[in-house]
Amino acid sequence: MTDAAALDDLVIVDFSRVLAGPLATMVLADLGAEVIKVERPGVGDDTRAWGPPFDERGQPTYFQSVNRNKSSVALDLAVPDDAARVRELVARADVVVENFRPGVMDKLGLGYEALAAQRPELVYCSITGFGSGGAGAALPGYDLLVQALGGLMSITGERDGEPQKVGVALVDVITGLFASVGILAALRHRERTGSGQRVEVDLLSCLLAALVNQGSAYTLADAVGRRMGNAHPSIAPYELYPTGSGELVLAVGNDRQFGALCEVVGLGADPRFATNAARVEHRDALREALIAALATRPATEWVDALTAARVPAGVVNDVAGAFAFAEALGLGPVVEVAREDGTVARLTRNPIGLSATPARYRTAPPDLPAG
Repeated sequence: MTDAAALDDLVIVDFSRVLAGPLATMVLADLGAEVIKVERPGVGDDTRAWGPPFDERGQPTYFQSVNRNKSSVALDLAVPDDAARVRELVARADVVVENFRPGVMDKLGLGYEALAAQRPELVYCSITGFGSGGAGAALPGYDLLVQALGGLMSITGERDGEPQKVGVALVDVITGLFASVGILAALRHRERTGSGQRVEVDLLSCLLAALVNQGSAYTLADAVGRRMGNAHPSIAPYELYPTGSGELVLAVGNDRQFGALCEVVGLGADPRFATNAARVEHRDALREALIAALATRPATEWVDALTAARVPAGVVNDVAGAFAFAEALGLGPVVEVAREDGTVARLTRNPIGLSATPARYRTAPPDLPAG
């Protein structure tokens, strides 16, 4: 391991707010990039007002989830003096990230074409809801809206229940990760050629790409997914089951695991369950048989027995339980970052492990500067 970080020679000017853009820039900041966050005077990033919950200082926890390792400046892009300061920042930047409505940065003279004409080596990342051209440019890019329009809610929830959103703004998270990959790819291209480029990601396209097997089921087989509760459309048993006490998740992905499951729970041989395809076809009968077998012991005992037999199984943790589980496994899920006022921010660790240039936690999420 060296004292240098992987991206410690990189300067990013970040005009983005809320989640997708700030997540992308925080990932790069954790890996060493200098990120300068440009915020609206007196208001700042929208998420500075999103609470509860609040930390011990009364600050919203949402903002702090994606803004560590950054500095912040409060500038009004419509004010000439502030706009001049912004251009000074951009003049030394390697990367610009923005998620304004399409056309806003162009009107401010900070669009890709204008900046690239002056600095061809600039990497410029734009994040939109539904693309920068056509009818999608005018649509508001909120995660819940994209989950609905992008099909995710149609396959999430109980079979006979209403469509459900995922418990976090997952589309924003996925988009932020795609954005960070695109930025790194553009920087690698610049290393080879000296030329920057525009990186564009939109929430809808990122969600469609993230539908993976549900997406390919439609594009390759014209099969439209539906809500199935906790069941899986292509694997069984792969869902939540009641037990003698508590609930158990089984994630059986192959025939060996299923054979071991049957041995542990005492389920006899049945030709209806001989292969995964057969188990999917007869999933209701399989579920009934497993519920009867699992009713004899509590979930925690089943987890111990099934894990010993190398059958993927677990209980349903709440968020506190999930962090405790990761801690018990030695994953160190929480990092502590000192604030300027002497308090400590406890934040989720960056999950990327690098043996020579690991993520570093230099500064806590910044307070909004006076401006």
